[in-house]
Amino acid sequence: MKIVVDAMGGDHAPEAAVEGAVMAAREYETEIILTGLSDQIHKVLDRLDPDHNLPIQVVHADEVVEMDDLPGKVLRSKRNSSMKIGLDLVKDGKAEAFLSAGNTGAVLAYSTVILRPLNGVDRPAIAIQLPTLKGNAILLDAGANVDCKTNQLFQFGIMGHVFAEYILGKENPRVGLLSIGEEDGKGNEIVKEAFQMLKASHINFIGNIEGKEVYRGNADVIVCDGFTGNVALKISESLAEMIGANLKRMFQVNWLSKLGYLLLKPQLDEFKKKVDYSETGGAPLLGVNGVVIIAHGSSSPKAIKNAINRARELSEKNINVHIRQDIESNLADVEASRGTIWKQIKDMAFGSDVVKPHKEEPDQPIDKNTDETRP
Repeated sequence: MKIVVDAMGGDHAPEAAVEGAVMAAREYETEIILTGLSDQIHKVLDRLDPDHNLPIQVVHADEVVEMDDLPGKVLRSKRNSSMKIGLDLVKDGKAEAFLSAGNTGAVLAYSTVILRPLNGVDRPAIAIQLPTLKGNAILLDAGANVDCKTNQLFQFGIMGHVFAEYILGKENPRVGLLSIGEEDGKGNEIVKEAFQMLKASHINFIGNIEGKEVYRGNADVIVCDGFTGNVALKISESLAEMIGANLKRMFQVNWLSKLGYLLLKPQLDEFKKKVDYSETGGAPLLGVNGVVIIAHGSSSPKAIKNAINRARELSEKNINVHIRQDIESNLADVEASRGTIWKQIKDMAFGSDVVKPHKEEPDQPIDKNTDETRP
């Protein structure tokens, strides 16, 4: 198995990407292809693997996608970038997966154009793994699609179900739809329609969940549009930073608080590991013809190493085969109950007992002689 790593992606490129690749090659014995400016890559690689014993190959790319580049412009102007060359290797069957800590929008744009969406998938989605009170859950979409249609939310639910089952090892994972209330009729029209489609599928759909339920762990998969998901993710990251900064300040007040920190350090380290994004390394872009992992821009070598392992796992477990099969079978269930679904959507929108407005008959012509309406 070969995994492509965009060596020029991220805030600490190429050092973090190359060091993470070296760590992964040693630990997982995985073949890795590094794409980017070869002279910069070799400079780091020669220091970390001077004997060149590791299964790491370097493929030169003339251009680098910057973090502030516009995705549309990148597609048109940077046709020899480390991202594009890496994804071309996956498309041509020379590698099984691609990883980048670079510009998320560019990775999404390149992946959609080069690899194309899977059959049955309209748009790919970014799946983020979140810690909860009962283990972990995934949220999708976390930012790939700002506006979503009903069938796209439905597809996200199926893709999330597959990821939770085959990658996270959750039997019959619980799938929830993020909305403004738990009741069936809550949410905008898109959410209401997606609710009925997911309900008609054979996945374990538990209905709507509110924002307060995200970290309680009652849902293994949380479905939402990319706008909502990205806002939720950024708020969560900000909250985690605030809690961490306040805890650090508290433990530095005096000698007693410092002693308390030493006593609690093992538990705090365990908690930090649970919420540390570098433990999972990156977020999969589900729904494209190939395995694509998007790592955090500030990824450390450890995060890159773990992201490579996640890419290897997705490829070995044939995640895309399962997504195609599950979307096809669940669509059959939805189509079979299509009439019932649209009736339930109407009932939620207008109420099942709404009395239809009376249609008045047109005025009858008046007989001027009798001053009565004609029969």
